Amino acid sequence: MPSTNDVHRGQCLCGGVRYSVRGPLREVIACHCSQCRRSSGHHVAATAAARTALHLEEAATLRWYRSSPAADRGFCERCGSNLFWRQTDPAVTTISIMAGTLDPPTGVSIRRHIYVADRSDYYVIADGAAQFPGAGD
Repeated sequence: MPSTNDVHRGQCLCGGVRYSVRGPLREVIACHCSQCRRSSGHHVAATAAARTALHLEEAATLRWYRSSPAADRGFCERCGSNLFWRQTDPAVTTISIMAGTLDPPTGVSIRRHIYVADRSDYYVIADGAAQFPGAGD
């Protein structure tokens, strides 16, 4: 796990959204739910950090989509990159960050797979990480 002094940087495909995160990142969770599959074209692999640790350095093309009553998804309107996922509940103090948008080295790895009961039929999960049929809580 990165130290609290680490700074991670990331961006979308076109560079219209660039961000930094100061401090630790959560290990990666791969979500196989139908919303994540449809928004990304596959499953989503996301880390997370405190919302206050995320700093948008360039955000002119960042847009938010309310994908359910419980969550918003942040994406670049120019290139379509899926960047962030946040709960709409203001009491939740973390934000999920799509792991593939981070510049390496990230210092994180996949820890678990969630909503595997919803995964599509064209792939097998074989990385040895824990698997849960639902949220895994």
